[in-house]
Amino acid sequence: MWQILRQIARTGIVSEPAPRMDDTMRLEAGRLQDEILATLGQALTIREVDAGSCNGCELEIHAINNPYYNLEGLGIKFVASPRHADMLLVTGPVSRHMAEALRRTYEATPEPKLVVAVGDCGCSGGIFGESYASCGRVADVIPVDVEVPGCPPLPIEILRGILTAVKRDAGAPRR
Repeated sequence: MWQILRQIARTGIVSEPAPRMDDTMRLEAGRLQDEILATLGQALTIREVDAGSCNGCELEIHAINNPYYNLEGLGIKFVASPRHADMLLVTGPVSRHMAEALRRTYEATPEPKLVVAVGDCGCSGGIFGESYASCGRVADVIPVDVEVPGCPPLPIEILRGILTAVKRDAGAPRR
């Protein structure tokens, strides 16, 4: 045990430093909250749906919940039921077994509803494409408002995708 403790003391901290938060990011975060409140008149609630991903995108989505990005401070919350959601955040290529569940989740989400496809798999089917086990991209199953490419996309890109969806919805006629 003493060998392990000495090894830890010799090695020190090996994690990378946190990314710098510049003033433009703070201003963008403030604008995001203002736009969400102006558009929806309330906080934005999101239901995240894993339609068959490798969980890489989920890790980045969890990262936007940490204190660095302070998602809840922006008035954005994740909910467990699509009936309480304003937006669906969908990851992964839609597996054949998840297609019906995704459609039902979409139908259960009240109007006005937004859909953001996250990751290369959600946007284009990724390396999986369409096959006997996969329906391909999210847009092949439900309508998508915004796509956030990347494998996996950075948390800030996911946040920008959410902002883009809210901005587009502000000027768009209701479905």
